[in-house]
Amino acid sequence: SRDYDQVTQLAKIRNLKLVIVGKHGGSKRHDKLNASLHRTKLLSTRIKKFSPDITISFCSPEAARVSYGLGIPHVCFSDSPHATAVMKLSLPYADKLLIPWIIPKSDFKNMGIDPKNIIQYKSIDAAQITKRKVFFGCGTDIKSRRSWKTILIRTPEDEAAYSSKQSDVVNIIKKIEKDFLGCHITVLTRYKKQADLLKKKFSKSAQSKVQIVSKVIDGKKLLRNCDVFVGSGGTMTAESALLGVPTISYNATPNRIEAYLVSRKIVTRCMTPNKIAERIDFIVRLSWGVRGRLYERSRRLRIKKFVGSLEDPYPILLKTIKSIIK
Repeated sequence: SRDYDQVTQLAKIRNLKLVIVGKHGGSKRHDKLNASLHRTKLLSTRIKKFSPDITISFCSPEAARVSYGLGIPHVCFSDSPHATAVMKLSLPYADKLLIPWIIPKSDFKNMGIDPKNIIQYKSIDAAQITKRKVFFGCGTDIKSRRSWKTILIRTPEDEAAYSSKQSDVVNIIKKIEKDFLGCHITVLTRYKKQADLLKKKFSKSAQSKVQIVSKVIDGKKLLRNCDVFVGSGGTMTAESALLGVPTISYNATPNRIEAYLVSRKIVTRCMTPNKIAERIDFIVRLSWGVRGRLYERSRRLRIKKFVGSLEDPYPILLKTIKSIIK
């Protein structure tokens, strides 16, 4: 892996011993380019010594370039055709691409890979994440009073190359804090600058019930302890929804997975602070009555059945590897 807090800190929680090569380039184009070039050079030396028979990556441009340069077959996974910069830098060098079945192959048109080398599997990546066990390592000591309703808010990805839409997350938090005084509100940030900004805005008042979390945690444990999740539409939004948590997306990064879950009524999309507050109010009120609790139980069972109907992509990966390494 590269040195990137979202990965390296989570690896510590999950007791994964990563080999760190290079680092994340941040949000600026020049820094991204230099970090990628430096990492490619470091990887070329490492991989030449390691001499693998095949490379598997989540469409890593550096893995793609090094594998191609050293003549190593490369299998990619992707559920993010909207990440066009990464796709265009990696897919021309990939032998096979594995994608969820809800993403049409045409989404990868003009990205350098022949459609016959794209293999679809009937699963959503986040569904596999939900099946992982919870790790009770560092970073899971988030305060929560279960006598209160707990609302978890996830800040958007704003350092990715595909990130262009300005989210209204500050006003979303303000509206939720104002309207839900009896609730515990946790905001899970991605980057230090996000955490610093939000702490300035929401930690001044001793009466504020907004808890800003800047450290990396095991998301599944946090999701299990919340009553409502408000996310930007990415992986954690899908994970929350497929765990059965009432989930709202403010769709900061429009993508196929979010759109599909919205169409299945597994996720509710709300694009303004007022609409989000209205939906949270509906969810909270629903939990008070017997009919509401019966509805919620039925909803969770429907989602559990849907997740159970999805296949494990791993055997498909093995079959793909065997078709390349003969």
